[in-house]
Amino acid sequence: MGLDNIPAQKRAGNGGNSLPTTATTVNGRRSRTIPGIPRGRQIQKTFNNIKITILCGFVTILVLRGTIGIGNLGSSEADAVNQNIIEETNRILAEIRSDSDPNDPDDPAETEINPNVTYTLGPKIANWNQERKVWLDQNPQFPNYINKRARILLVTGSPPKPCDNAIGDHYLLKAIKNKIDYCRLHGIEIVYNLAHLDKELAGYWAKLPLIRRLMLSHPEVEWIWWMDSDALFTDMVFEIPLDKYDNYNLVVHGYPDLMFNQKSWIALNTGSFLFRNCQWSLDLLDAWAPMGPKGPIREEAGKILTAYLKGRPAFEADDQSALIYLLLSQKDQWMDKVFLENSYYLHGYWAGLVDRYEEMIEKYHPGLGDERWPFVTHFVGCKPCGSYGDYPVERCLSSMERAFNFADNQVLKLYGFGHRGLLSPKIKRIRNETATPLESVDQNDIRRHVLHRNNAPPTKDSGIEVLEAVDFQEVACDYYKTNGERSELEAI
Repeated sequence: MGLDNIPAQKRAGNGGNSLPTTATTVNGRRSRTIPGIPRGRQIQKTFNNIKITILCGFVTILVLRGTIGIGNLGSSEADAVNQNIIEETNRILAEIRSDSDPNDPDDPAETEINPNVTYTLGPKIANWNQERKVWLDQNPQFPNYINKRARILLVTGSPPKPCDNAIGDHYLLKAIKNKIDYCRLHGIEIVYNLAHLDKELAGYWAKLPLIRRLMLSHPEVEWIWWMDSDALFTDMVFEIPLDKYDNYNLVVHGYPDLMFNQKSWIALNTGSFLFRNCQWSLDLLDAWAPMGPKGPIREEAGKILTAYLKGRPAFEADDQSALIYLLLSQKDQWMDKVFLENSYYLHGYWAGLVDRYEEMIEKYHPGLGDERWPFVTHFVGCKPCGSYGDYPVERCLSSMERAFNFADNQVLKLYGFGHRGLLSPKIKRIRNETATPLESVDQNDIRRHVLHRNNAPPTKDSGIEVLEAVDFQEVACDYYKTNGERSELEAI
C-alpha cells in the first residue's frame, strides 16, 4: 500500500547495530525520521495510509451490513460460539456413526465366518422347558401368569447410531411413546434395545439374538412380542386374544393361501409377532438364524430364497423370507405350532389405512382391531431414520403423524384433550373441567373398555371373527412388486 516505489532502507549506525531511525532536532524538538526520505513526503505517505485504512473500513461495514444486517454486528462473538458448538456436535456424531472406537484399542480383530460351518446363536439348549419350570417353582415372586393372564414382554428397538436426519429421531421418539402408552394401559412390560448383540446379524436379522437372549434372561415371561420401530399401535383398546393360542408357540400375521398355495414371499410379516418362551421357540430360532450372517452366507441364501418364493426380488436373505422358506420346507416339523393370524391387524400395511382414519372415527370405535379400526399400522418402506426410502418423505411423515395422533387421541381423551387435527401436534380441550372428575374417569378411561372386553363373551364387534383381507393382500402385493427389496432399517 503506497510503498512499492520506496527503496528498502539499510540499517545505519556504528557497527551496523543501531536501529534504522535516528533522533533529530527540528525547531528545538526531537523528531524521529527515516533517513533518506524527505519529511514532507513521509507526512504525505502517512496521510495516504490513513485514507486507505478509512476506505477499507467503510467497505467492510457496507459488506457486513448487506450480509448480516447492521443490528447483528455485535453478535459475531456469539455466532463464533454457536459455530464451534455445531462443529463439535458434528464431530461427535461422525465419531458415533463411525465403526471405529479410538478408546478401545484392545477390541479383538473381527474374524470371518466360515461358510462351511453352520452358524449358531449360541450354545445348544436342549432342556429349557424343564429348567424354566424348576426356576418358576423356585421363584414364586416372578410368576409367568398374573391374575390368570400370561406375562408379555414387548420388544422393540432401533439402530445404535443416530438417524441420518433429526426428523427420524423425532419419529422414533413418537413411536416408542406410542408403544409405552399401549403397554401402560394393558399391563405389558417393554424393552427398547439399541445394541447389536451379534455383529453378524445386523439389520433386520438383529431381532433373533435379542429375542433369544430375552427368553433366557426372563424365564418369568410367557410371551415375547417383537414389534418393529416403524409400527404403531392404532387401536389402544384392543388386546391380543391369548386364549386363542393355547396350543401354539408362534403367532404371526399371515395368509394361508399366500403361504401354502402361492408360496409368496409376503405370505406373512415379521414386523409384529409373538413367540412363546419355550424349547420349541429356541429350536426354531436356531433353525432360522443360519441364513442371517452378513456377507457371502446372506448373499447366497438370498439367491435360494428368490428361486423358491414367488415374487421375491433378487437381494440378500432377509428374516421374513427365511422364515417363510423354513416353515414351507420343513412344514411337518414346525407348522402345527404356528398360528397365521389375519382376523385382526397384528400387522396392518399403512398405505391402505391412514387415509381412512376419519371414516373409521365416524363409523366405528376402538376395540375392533381389524380393518374397521386397525390394531397395528406398520409403515413398511418408509424408513424415517434412513437417508432414503421407497416412498416420498413428505407422504411418509404426514402419514406417520396421522397414525400417531389417531392413537394419541384415544389416550388424551381421558384427560379432556385431543389433537386439533390428525396432522397437528397441537392439542385442544374437548371437555370442560368439572367438580366431579371421577365421573369423567368412569366414562372416558379406555382401561375400563379393556376390562369389559376381557369379561364379555366374543361378539361380532370384538374383532375375533375371521375377516376377509383381500384388499390388504392386493395393496401389499402391489407395493412389493413395485419396490422389492426390504431395508435393514425397516425391521429394527
